[in-house]
Amino acid sequence: MTNKTRDFSYSNSPEPHKARTRAILKDHPEVRNLIGRNSASFFLILFVVALQIAISFLIKDYPWWSALIAAYFIGAFANHSLFVLIHECAHNLIFKKRTFNILAGILADLPNVVPSSVSFRAYHLKHHSYQGDYNLDADLASRWEAKFIGNSFFGKAFWLLFFPVFQALRPPRLKEIKFASAWTFVNWIAVFGFDVLIIMTFGWTAFLYFVFSFTFSIGLHPLGARWIQEHYLTSPPQETYSYYGPLNIVALNVGYHNEHHDFPSISWNKLPELKKEAPEYYDNLVYHKSWFKLWLKFLFDPKLSLFSRMVRSNKGDEPLTN
Repeated sequence: MTNKTRDFSYSNSPEPHKARTRAILKDHPEVRNLIGRNSASFFLILFVVALQIAISFLIKDYPWWSALIAAYFIGAFANHSLFVLIHECAHNLIFKKRTFNILAGILADLPNVVPSSVSFRAYHLKHHSYQGDYNLDADLASRWEAKFIGNSFFGKAFWLLFFPVFQALRPPRLKEIKFASAWTFVNWIAVFGFDVLIIMTFGWTAFLYFVFSFTFSIGLHPLGARWIQEHYLTSPPQETYSYYGPLNIVALNVGYHNEHHDFPSISWNKLPELKKEAPEYYDNLVYHKSWFKLWLKFLFDPKLSLFSRMVRSNKGDEPLTN
């Protein structure tokens, strides 16, 4: 493995999760009992969407900055939980039928201002199958993106603020993934239609609440560290990291990322049980205790950048370096 100044880290080793999954199942066959869906997640979607609508209604007649404050302290956490629930839908962990999971994901996507659920589903499943493959893993920043952002505080803060924009610019690199389907357009119509409905019925302050909630939930907010926590090389060569902190309560255990990658068919509510069943496989891994500390480290540590990721295949894009 090498870590270049202006490039990713490279490895010819296979991704770690498949081997660990086999080993855990061999030593702890009872883990199979944790595999399954959680239909109660759908009621969580209904609750959080209703909560966001209710808050936007309550602040609709207040100054615009009230939307900013409410979004930072409440809306960001609500929208972040909806992203986790969209993630559950992507893995078909709510309903048995794929179509119902897609529809549930679109419902959870309504408060997010910009449609992403259906596209996330396609790209995220590839991320699990081809972790670290530059041409198939949308979770990796593009080289131009990493070079443009650089190592400075201002560059990384800018990236967090406009994180969804940079993600939206990655698909052209992923040539083997279909950009859109009929469901994509259903998703766009639903979310943009919801945006218009909020503006027409509640007004601009209410809509700004949704905009700020969306922005903070994935970007310039300590919650934005969640994207850094998962695969950024804070302790190389380990390439996947979990977070075991109190925010897992409102983030629906999304911090259990090693556990999720090892068993993506286990729903969010049972991931802590997986860790308890097989502690010898997880207690020896580096993990994060604080998203806030990691957020600050990412912003201020010049050693961490978008290049702080493991790549294991370029498929002709550049020769793989050992």
